[in-house]
Amino acid sequence: MTTRDLDRLAPRVKAHRMELYPSRLAAAREAGISKDTWQRVEEGEEVRESTYAKVDKALGWAIGSCLLIAEGGNPVLAGDDIAATGAPAAPATAEEARRAVFDAARTTLPDAPIGELDAFSDELVEILRRLGSIRDGD
Repeated sequence: MTTRDLDRLAPRVKAHRMELYPSRLAAAREAGISKDTWQRVEEGEEVRESTYAKVDKALGWAIGSCLLIAEGGNPVLAGDDIAATGAPAAPATAEEARRAVFDAARTTLPDAPIGELDAFSDELVEILRRLGSIRDGD
């Protein structure tokens, strides 16, 4: 997997946070993390992957968007699937999610080696599984 560019992620998080919240503390409270942890993200310091998911949610991004930004991609708005259909999408199976993540990563990072895209897809699906965003089986 490619190295995460947290210096790329930090200003994107800060800029979007400033559009949505009056302060870092307000954003951190919404995310359920400490102000210091939010600050770490905005300063490009490493945090737990579960923290990135909480930041995604607080910023209105789909889970995994922080990781996509750090990998060179762009965030996905959390409500995009709802806006298109008028109803929330059903949770994907692990294999459906992996295929979607791989396709999105391949589109966003066309020059990345396939092995790195596979590793990224596997890692993100595992994060989503732990967060309960995808269902096992099927």
